Amino acid sequence: MSKIKCAVLGAGFWSTFQIPAWLEIEGVEIVALYNRTRSKAEKLARKYGIPRVYDDPEAVFQNEQFDFVDIVTHEVTHASLVAMAARYGKPVICQKPMAPDYQTCVEMVDTCRKAGVPFLIHDNFRWQRPMRAAKAAIAAGRIGQPYRGRIVLTHGAIELLENQPYLKELERWALTDMGSHAFDLARFFFGDAQSIYCRIHKTGKWQGARGEDVITAVLAMGDVTCNVDLGWVEDPVLLIEGTRGILELRSDDTLIVRTDDGVSTEQITYPSYAWADSRYGACHPSIVDCNVDLLQAIRGDQPAETEASDYLKTMRLVYAAYESAAQNAVIQVA
Repeated sequence: MSKIKCAVLGAGFWSTFQIPAWLEIEGVEIVALYNRTRSKAEKLARKYGIPRVYDDPEAVFQNEQFDFVDIVTHEVTHASLVAMAARYGKPVICQKPMAPDYQTCVEMVDTCRKAGVPFLIHDNFRWQRPMRAAKAAIAAGRIGQPYRGRIVLTHGAIELLENQPYLKELERWALTDMGSHAFDLARFFFGDAQSIYCRIHKTGKWQGARGEDVITAVLAMGDVTCNVDLGWVEDPVLLIEGTRGILELRSDDTLIVRTDDGVSTEQITYPSYAWADSRYGACHPSIVDCNVDLLQAIRGDQPAETEASDYLKTMRLVYAAYESAAQNAVIQVA
């Protein structure tokens, strides 16, 4: 297999997992790393053998030969970096959330469409092995036709959030950060939404955080009503009710299916990597599987599950949720 070369933009917290996840995939070579604080890029480049470092993103495009770029920076920089990649004709992968507002998301997709470059979004939650196992159980008809779902996600311990201090400065926090994951999971399991109703709260638990930290949303998704809860719960869960039974995915990665025929319990496992932080459970290992899917799209083998043009529907839910909370009203999104 011929080498496929990648440039990475960003050397912050998530790049410390994104970069080694790329290197787990045979044939991937990272040729350059950009960060506005050069010393952070130099440190990370030394650790993972990346040959060249830049503190000017355009210099990466001007001086390097590579096949695609992976943007792992703060969301406020995404639009300009995606536009830069489009100008240079480079396929681009961008971390979620796409941008700080929905209109910018739309413009990013349009920019890449006009330039004729693939534009893909990195959202790894649907690639967690337990989530894939739950989806497979539903597709196999084990609980019949789903009609109600509940997705509960947590921010985790505050000491883990301190790894990402920029989150504390966000005026919009829970919905853009974890909400994009949760709404993408809802679409992964149930398809597209027609409407959303949302309430948001600021509890002050993370001292100094400016944005909301607790949200409750109800999504109408065809025959399914999906409840999404984000906050400080210690035991996040996925619960899906169907016409023949109930599926439950617990935080310890136990998948339970209850039907009239009895109860089935399965412990879902996933790979262990030296660079992954076990406190994040299936999250970090799933980055590898997500990257494999994105790489197949870059190579032209098959479409990615999170093409940006489709992921717009997830971002529409994120920003419609803010509209709903502000108006105390149901927002139509179909």
